[in-house]
Amino acid sequence: MITVNLYYKGTNGSARAFAEEMEKSGIADAIRAEKGNLRYQYFIPMDDPETVLLIDSWVDQKAIDEHHASPMMGQLAALRDKCDLHMTIERFVSDEYEADRKYIRE
Repeated sequence: MITVNLYYKGTNGSARAFAEEMEKSGIADAIRAEKGNLRYQYFIPMDDPETVLLIDSWVDQKAIDEHHASPMMGQLAALRDKCDLHMTIERFVSDEYEADRKYIRE
């Protein structure tokens, strides 16, 4: 699994407005329905109300590449530009490490 954390940064509530519009417009749901998407969820950091974190997980790089080629990317980019957002990114490849299980309460 590949997880991408995207931090959308704006001013005057524009990052939150972006995330709300992504949800209301159905773009977020369309992305969630794409083949290979495992998670597409927005969060607001407690210490930074002008940032929205998107956690976006995919089964593999091929699924990400297909997502990037989809029509939703144009819609997403237009909305991002409308809200005048800037982004930073972190990318993670998951592994299974059984030793961590003893610290997890399920």
